[in-house]
Amino acid sequence: MSPPAVSFEFFPPSDAENEARLWATVERLQPLGPHFVSVTYGADGSVRDRTHRIVSHIHENRSLRVAPHLTCIGASRAEILELARRYWSAGIRHIVALRGDPPTRVLPYVPQPDGFGYAVDLVEGLKTIADFQISVACYPETHPEAPSRQFDLVNLKRKVEAGASRAITQFFFETDIYLRFRDRCAAAGIGVSIVPGILPITRFPQVLKFAERCGAHIPKWLVRRFEGLEDDAETRRLISAAVAIEQVQTLQREGVDEFHFYTLNRAELSFAICHALGVRAQAAARAA
Repeated sequence: MSPPAVSFEFFPPSDAENEARLWATVERLQPLGPHFVSVTYGADGSVRDRTHRIVSHIHENRSLRVAPHLTCIGASRAEILELARRYWSAGIRHIVALRGDPPTRVLPYVPQPDGFGYAVDLVEGLKTIADFQISVACYPETHPEAPSRQFDLVNLKRKVEAGASRAITQFFFETDIYLRFRDRCAAAGIGVSIVPGILPITRFPQVLKFAERCGAHIPKWLVRRFEGLEDDAETRRLISAAVAIEQVQTLQREGVDEFHFYTLNRAELSFAICHALGVRAQAAARAA
């Protein structure tokens, strides 16, 4: 079985200490030869300037394909399209296009009057600028704001028909959830790769908060594995690695050949999981 393609997500750091950790993480993961790396935009469209600076540095100084996130939140259509033009002129060819979350998280979501309303509109707009490769988000357990599972699936299909070339899932921990979702996408005629988003667990309480926000299910067996480990960081790391390796190897046996890692700007677990998948620095060097 040949090694899968992998990609890594980073977020723009808020201070010098966290920025040093980000670049150490990039340095550690770069030899694995990722298909691309992405840089987030801030949940509410904030930190745009930091995102652009990190994206530009990676593009100009690293032998990595970088994919900046763009969201519909916090900017007008004109501002977003101008930034897309700048990215294309700089040689950046891949965008992760998202609706984004409003800063106050007040529902229902109300689109900005002079902005793009939803991710499908953003994808359409980006395609008027250039033939970007565009990744979009998808939700194996259904977007928490979607009125139904079918509505959410139709929305994903619209994003693909608008020009998206890849869909990256929200994180999940039950493998069957992903496999059933992949089957539903195929039955709906969604022909792009449905790339599983993998979240290595660095802090379990943080994962619980993430899951509550995005509607991801935390199975009872996973809760039990981390019980009593609040003051045992080393065992938590071992359990985290075991959980994620079991997950990705099961998916690999089911024919998954591409994985996207939500690194949280930490390299150790993502590197270990990639090693278990057969993604090795030496192999990347030989292929170069």
